Amino acid sequence: MSMEYIFLVYCIGKPLNQMMPLPGAELVTRPLQLYRYLLLCCRQLPSEHIQHHYKHAIRQSFRVHADEDDPERIQQIIKRAIEDADWVMSKYKKDR
Repeated sequence: MSMEYIFLVYCIGKPLNQMMPLPGAELVTRPLQLYRYLLLCCRQLPSEHIQHHYKHAIRQSFRVHADEDDPERIQQIIKRAIEDADWVMSKYKKDR
């Protein structure tokens, strides 16, 4: 088992194979945590093609915002990214 899997099961008490909208999002407070968290959430998406698409979008978004240094703006970006990811996860949960 990977450390990420163990961490998420510990934090939320449910296995990753249950499609849930971003469990533990309240723990994300820094950009690196957000990046790792979003990539982990991609693993829950149904197909490899969809996972690749969203992983690419996450990487691109982090490159665009890499020079951001205003703490308030960073928190806004984190909040919006979590909301967007929640929407994506809900979208694919409905498709199942």
